[in-house]
Amino acid sequence: MSPISSWCRWALIEDFNALPEEQAADYLYGCFANRRWAAEVCSRRPYADAQSFLTAASVALNGLTDDDWVAAFKAHPRIGEGGGDAPESSRREQSRAMQSAAVTLAALEAENRRYEQKFGHVFLIRAGGRSGEEILSELRRRMTNDPATERAEARRELTEIAGERLVELVS
Repeated sequence: MSPISSWCRWALIEDFNALPEEQAADYLYGCFANRRWAAEVCSRRPYADAQSFLTAASVALNGLTDDDWVAAFKAHPRIGEGGGDAPESSRREQSRAMQSAAVTLAALEAENRRYEQKFGHVFLIRAGGRSGEEILSELRRRMTNDPATERAEARRELTEIAGERLVELVS
């Protein structure tokens, strides 16, 4: 089972299939910030069901270059900050973490900056449902990674984020 398809419980795909190409690509870009990936997933419409859509999206991720992934990393805001290419989704996903104590939020801000200095991109984690303390603990653990290991972890996390957003798109 692909990482994206593991998020699928049930979904309807008809509305996505019926969208104009540009609008469908924009929705996909809000799930994963890569235009080539979004165009490829759009080009395979119509999808018979949500599972085939999620599988195609996952397969298309496998064709991305390292530069594509780095660009997608850059589309995300730091944990605790707004913005990015899908600000409403990021805010919703981080809502539990943002309820953390001020000391935790300050530590997240400082550790995020250390992480960026070491790895050259924002810290990526599927934040939905996680507390600030959980995220901070994971950030500190991942600071011990070498760059290749961390890049792989960041890709896995971004794949999970995209998977949740794609399921939401077609649910």
